[in-house]
Amino acid sequence: MCGIAGIISLDNQKIDEAVILNMREAMLHRGPDDSGLYFNDERSVALGHRRLSIIDLSPLGHQPMLTEDGNICLIYNGELYNFRDIRTELQNAGHVFHSSSDTEVILKAYQQWGEHAFERFNGMYAICIYDKRNDLLYLTRDHTGIKPLYYLISNSKLVFASEIKAFSAFDTNREENPDWRIYFLTFGHIPEPFTTLRDVYMLPKGSFLKLHLRTKQHEIREHTSIPINENITDLKEAVDLVRNGFLKAVERHLISDAPIGVFLSGGIDSSLVALLAHEFQKDNLRTLSVVFEEKEFSEERYQNIILKKIRSRHNSFLVTQKDFMDNLDNIFNAMDQPTIDGINTYFIAKCAKEDGLKAVLSGMGGDELFGGYSSFTRIKHLWKVKGLNKNIRKLFKLSEFSGVDKFKRFSFLSMQGPLSFYLLLRGLYTPKAVSEILGCSVADVRKALEKLNTDIDPHLGEQNFVSCLETNLYMKNQLLKDTDFMSMRHSVEVRVPFLDRKFMETVFSIKESIKFRKDIPKFLLVKAFEDVLPEEIITRKKQGFTFPFDVWMKSQGNGFFEDAVSGGGINKKYADRVWNEFKRGNIHWSKVWALVVMASRIKNQVRLQ
Repeated sequence: MCGIAGIISLDNQKIDEAVILNMREAMLHRGPDDSGLYFNDERSVALGHRRLSIIDLSPLGHQPMLTEDGNICLIYNGELYNFRDIRTELQNAGHVFHSSSDTEVILKAYQQWGEHAFERFNGMYAICIYDKRNDLLYLTRDHTGIKPLYYLISNSKLVFASEIKAFSAFDTNREENPDWRIYFLTFGHIPEPFTTLRDVYMLPKGSFLKLHLRTKQHEIREHTSIPINENITDLKEAVDLVRNGFLKAVERHLISDAPIGVFLSGGIDSSLVALLAHEFQKDNLRTLSVVFEEKEFSEERYQNIILKKIRSRHNSFLVTQKDFMDNLDNIFNAMDQPTIDGINTYFIAKCAKEDGLKAVLSGMGGDELFGGYSSFTRIKHLWKVKGLNKNIRKLFKLSEFSGVDKFKRFSFLSMQGPLSFYLLLRGLYTPKAVSEILGCSVADVRKALEKLNTDIDPHLGEQNFVSCLETNLYMKNQLLKDTDFMSMRHSVEVRVPFLDRKFMETVFSIKESIKFRKDIPKFLLVKAFEDVLPEEIITRKKQGFTFPFDVWMKSQGNGFFEDAVSGGGINKKYADRVWNEFKRGNIHWSKVWALVVMASRIKNQVRLQ
């Protein structure tokens, strides 16, 4: 796991070495083990790399990595889980390897197959390949967007990096995206492809950007997609495929030459990952968990059930309100993009680092793929809205004027398309509320939201529809991005075996009625591993890995909130109303936290100017 950055001059101007160095070093936390730079002969291509060594810890894994003739240069962030299979195929084709790294496999795969190599990769990655001989440069991301890759094309330059922080190092005067505050208050994060910076975008998942250096033209094309096809219609076959597929996915994700462990929360997904990982590392499996003084939030009882079965080398870390407050500035600094989530990952990664781990396996993705969220049951009440007349749906706007907060969210149904369902399920502030907070018009808010597109097929069955909403909006835009920058802040890699490409292809090929049962959360996953998962874990009420933020923020008192939002460009009268409703228990803590996060971001930008 690493950090990559690059500047390509489209008018053949020489690139200042100090600029690419600044970009690279802005991401020092992503790769403290090694660093490198590459310039082409004309110094019109500059690539920077920070390395976190996990596979092949020797200097042979150094990046940028070049082919023997120097014509192809590669920088790479991520892990390729099928690199051994591809390596064998390449060796059979006559390629000679000088390291045991997956980086060299990617380099030689491109030599062998060109851009078609991307179709073969199973992993989490963001890659840049500079093909000097053919005057081509590629940027590419993995199949589901686990690893981030941002780019900017402006002023005769293509600039890219793993984090937005690097773009601020490239251009300290880069203008902000005027819509980012609207997006953040609406979603609780910045949805792709947008960022807080003007003209800086996220490269789409499963795609590559191809830059023709001779013509200065670029194109973005898809290399991998995982469609829902429902080819598997037999329950027994589905159970066998899920069981065998996930076993292999966990085994692949344990490949490492550095210390690796499993995060154990106590839910079905993390418990299953730990139990299966134990099958492959019986004598040296390492696990970690986080517990709280607030017993209603602690899952220690369920963690202990799993620990008795696997007897791993386990460390349990107590995270207190004091830890939260003491780390608050570091948490804000770690947020590459503003988000209401990610604090849990910050502390997990911090604890993993203290435990000497460089990588941990997570259960992320299980809820999205197998129906673990309440949205999978709530959708049946919303599905009827699809058939309503457009003019009738506009009447939902009136719910914004409701005095009850949870009813105001129904105003999102006045919008068209899948986004309306997502925002009803997970939206934060309505357009009217956003306009009041920011002092803009409702029309401005709705205009910004109209720029967002989703590629979710509205004709899917209702359960597959929700699965796609949660996977392609919530997980992609919030969970994966937050997990990446919060974990990499501590130089720790988080791996997600549920999002293994081969396993996702299997899950997406199973008939909806077999995969989901409305009365049994995660029916198929539990069915596949009912002899592995303890009954207490299967039947426990879903809690989710949640910190006691509600309790912690309320106990800080009015002064904490007033100081946090003061000078942050937020309507004070509205902010006070939110805080008072929160204290009464009428508003979720995430709405308060969103105002704190946004104010912190704005005040920090002012300080930098």
